[in-house]
Amino acid sequence: MIVCEFSIVPLGKGESISSYVAECMRIVQGSGLAHQLTAMGTIVEGEWDEVMAVVAECHRAVRSRSPRVLTTVRLDDREGAEGRLESKVRSVQTKVSPPA
Repeated sequence: MIVCEFSIVPLGKGESISSYVAECMRIVQGSGLAHQLTAMGTIVEGEWDEVMAVVAECHRAVRSRSPRVLTTVRLDDREGAEGRLESKVRSVQTKVSPPA
């Protein structure tokens, strides 16, 4: 299982790219993979081929509307670990505010 954070930016399309992000979110949601939208990108969890297919589809969708696209991908590849979108955040939160 991998956790993948990615962002796709159409260059030269102005300051607001929310319509492009919305298009990518429809693709991500349609994939059925666990995901989180953040202010700076999208996080997806799943098997390598599934996740990479989603990123590639998002890239192609944005590229079809823009002559130049910058796609950034960060991967956390950990054997046997699932459900990390929630567990990684929960682990930090318990350390910040341990139960009384």
